[in-house]
Amino acid sequence: MNNYIALVITFALSLIFLRSMDFIAQRGWMDSKLSRKVIHIGTGPLFVLCWFLFDDAPSARWLAALVPFAITVQFALIGLGVMKDEASVKAMSRTGDPREILRGPLYYGIMFVVLTLVYWKDSPIGIIALMMMCGGDGIADLVGRRFVSPKIPWSREKSVAGTLGVFLGGWVMSAFIIYIFVAAGVFSGAFTNYLLPISWIALAGALAESLHYKDIDNVTMTLASVLIGSLFF
Repeated sequence: MNNYIALVITFALSLIFLRSMDFIAQRGWMDSKLSRKVIHIGTGPLFVLCWFLFDDAPSARWLAALVPFAITVQFALIGLGVMKDEASVKAMSRTGDPREILRGPLYYGIMFVVLTLVYWKDSPIGIIALMMMCGGDGIADLVGRRFVSPKIPWSREKSVAGTLGVFLGGWVMSAFIIYIFVAAGVFSGAFTNYLLPISWIALAGALAESLHYKDIDNVTMTLASVLIGSLFF
């Protein structure tokens, strides 16, 4: 497929997903905290699977990265008050304050751009790190709120259930996407060869997320995943 057509399709699918969640949250059909996490979890797999639409030209990664870059710029403009978008604020903020978008959601978008440009389809490191950020960090809050469990000794705002949610959520989502890329022949070797590295990366991501660094865990756990991933790939 032509890479410019792939760019248009990727951008369209991303906007449809985001705007659908904005619409649902604004209508009150879904709690803003839940819609925020659904966006957090779902955006990554959708975007990464769209990489199959692009060929292996050197420009492909740059074109693909335009999608999260454009959305991240939009986040920044909304958070700064330059652009008014109540639906996005409702869907992505905890309290309705647009400045919240300048923290977690903005860092989230930046990580997408950086990992796409650096790793693309050349290495599974970027994909696994993104899936840890999406599946791991996204599921942690949902699990932590639903299941009562002891707090982490070194971070009283984090729970054991939430940390386990990071590990399991990140592991499952990473394994699922890597399986698809291995089956498609993008990554070589048997899928089972990736399971141990994914386990160690998920453990590192879970530990990084458990630290008390509010609003920057999208950065810390992703960088931890990249660091451990570089030891295996």
